[in-house]
Amino acid sequence: MGVIATRTVEANGFRFAVDEAGKGDHLALCLHGFPESRFSWRFQLPLLADLGYRAWAPDLRGYGETEPKPQEIESYRIERLMEDVAALIDASGARKVTLIGHDWGAGLAWTFAANQVRPLERLVIMNVPHPAVFAQHLRRSPRQMARSWYMMFFQLPRIPEWLNTRNDAAVIRRAFHGMAVDKSRFPKDVLDRYAADAQRPGAMTGMVNWYRAAARSPGKMAGPWPMIEAPTLIVWGEADAALGVELLDGTEAHVRDLTIRRLPNVSHWVQQEAPEAVNEILSGWLPGPDR
Repeated sequence: MGVIATRTVEANGFRFAVDEAGKGDHLALCLHGFPESRFSWRFQLPLLADLGYRAWAPDLRGYGETEPKPQEIESYRIERLMEDVAALIDASGARKVTLIGHDWGAGLAWTFAANQVRPLERLVIMNVPHPAVFAQHLRRSPRQMARSWYMMFFQLPRIPEWLNTRNDAAVIRRAFHGMAVDKSRFPKDVLDRYAADAQRPGAMTGMVNWYRAAARSPGKMAGPWPMIEAPTLIVWGEADAALGVELLDGTEAHVRDLTIRRLPNVSHWVQQEAPEAVNEILSGWLPGPDR
């Protein structure tokens, strides 16, 4: 199995903390979600390395050990976040790129791929709908609107930061352990890692500002949505408490070549809770640089 090492990559004015496994000029860039970090890809990086990729998992802007952590909302507009992804790809010097995203990282990956900011060989999405499909479902589904209550709560100033970090980030710990179906996948040391990352100076404001910027300055996330030409795989844990599986309906209108793999009895934290199943899906669908 590939060995994971941590390095610093300077790109777009940031010092990105990046976990890396594998070598070569075929990059698999893994984008984490909220309230995660690069640590969320610990099970996939060795697999991707074994498949022949150079796998990178950065702490994204505002998260973990990546610095600096801007505090203004405008710094977290989707256009700025896409610039980070493009700069990381450029810094890698990769000849080919596969983009993999979960949660907010998947929302960023959807937008990056649709806008063709950089050429992508393949796109992998985990437990986040295409933004256009999500918007359509929100408008007509009171149930999904209720599930997404926290997005509105995050628009408040300061209170989300206080709530999410008080009592040693107890809310962050519950977000993982409470939502998981297989809670054994989130033992104390894993929860400690996420709690510590969330309590780094400036981190929680940066993390929540992704939601604030999306609501106030949606930019490219409001469309238009060009057809995604890169072959796309969606892996979806069906027991997601925040995002209903019906949010997959309509995705085919935005993706030319779409594959969907659903995992029953797996929560939103799909690649951490069911790494064996997710890795098997990835191994079967990704061509690998030398295949």
